[in-house]
Amino acid sequence: MTKKPGANEDRPGFDADAFYESLDGERRSRGLTWKDLAGEAGISQSTLTRLGQGKRPDVDSFARLVAWGGFEADQFVAVPKQAQAGGFLAQLPTYLRADPNLNDQAVQSLEVIIKAAYEQFRRAPDPDVT
Repeated sequence: MTKKPGANEDRPGFDADAFYESLDGERRSRGLTWKDLAGEAGISQSTLTRLGQGKRPDVDSFARLVAWGGFEADQFVAVPKQAQAGGFLAQLPTYLRADPNLNDQAVQSLEVIIKAAYEQFRRAPDPDVT
């Protein structure tokens, strides 16, 4: 993963990429186009275009999109690694079980797959480090 210019892992900040990917995932799961999403959320299509370019939404658009997606606003605040409690693997079951599209067997299967992939990549050397 390439860090964006000016990214600072020592301070909390808005994770525009995670927000956009979450919107895209929810949009696809509902079988909608970006135009449909804009209409349902009550925002302009240009706002979604700007989000796709890595720009931040204004606060009203953010609130509408969070409500449309059923997200928690704080899930898009990147917290410094030293301040994170629990970690990804500790939170994974909660997120998977909250998805109404997944039954227990699907949740368990995804947990196994994701945990195995996570462990594999967690140990992988960072290609950006020389």
